[in-house]
Amino acid sequence: MKRFWILSLIGLVLSVSVVGSQSAKTSETEQAVAALEQQWLQAQKTNNPDLIVPLLADNFVDTSSEGKFTDGPGMLATEKATKYQSAEYYDVKVHVYGNAAVATGEFKSKGTDESGKPFTADERFTDTWVKMPKGKWQCVASQGTPVKT
Repeated sequence: MKRFWILSLIGLVLSVSVVGSQSAKTSETEQAVAALEQQWLQAQKTNNPDLIVPLLADNFVDTSSEGKFTDGPGMLATEKATKYQSAEYYDVKVHVYGNAAVATGEFKSKGTDESGKPFTADERFTDTWVKMPKGKWQCVASQGTPVKT
């Protein structure tokens, strides 16, 4: 009976340490992906889309708030032509699923679009990140939806 309790206690300790280890790893991943989101925001705030380039996977796809699909080079071309006067993220959350993570939040911005027209935008976004084979997190998909007021 005593041996049973010792083995049960050892099993419990191992279970708690594995869960704690996974939780710490998830927290580290959440922080890493949130930092990448902040790098993306910094690119918009400074009108420097080159900061976005290393964040995008080769097969990246963007679904714009107008419902248009664009690949990475197309999205970067739009970002280069867009001039932000202001850009902010709100309520950013990251959920981790193994080697994938989903970041959600709200993006508010003002500026001029690629055709030179002034705009004000308030969108909810969903970015899907994947840990690539060499360990680097990259965004594979981004989607924006206008917030209706």
